[in-house]
Amino acid sequence: MNRHDFLSVLGVSAGTVIFAPFLASCSKNSSVLGDGGTVDFIIDLTLPANASLNSNGGSLLKSGVIVAKTSAGAYIAVSSACTHQGSTINFNSAGNRFICPNHGANFSTTGSVLVGPATSPLTKYNTSLSGTSLRVYS
Repeated sequence: MNRHDFLSVLGVSAGTVIFAPFLASCSKNSSVLGDGGTVDFIIDLTLPANASLNSNGGSLLKSGVIVAKTSAGAYIAVSSACTHQGSTINFNSAGNRFICPNHGANFSTTGSVLVGPATSPLTKYNTSLSGTSLRVYS
């Protein structure tokens, strides 16, 4: 192998190692987008880390799910990844909706699309409160 061939192979190999993670992050991976897979966990509302859910309008992110307490006091849970490009959404308590900070998609408390560019709804999960334990499940 001559010097030119060696440097060409080295450059392609280095480029693959450097850019492969970036290219993979552009794909729509169903596990990132909340494909409706099995979700089942308990949130202990007495723990300081979960205190935001004790107030109407509060929310937290756990295991790829955003859990929120609406202004009316109901607990709701949806997949945390925007269906447009997978960005993590936020709960907007004033508007009682989920908003993607990257491109402005808005979703209702049931996960349906209110404003694009997203065209697919978020996966909605069930919630069940028993004392101070909030169960989130599919």
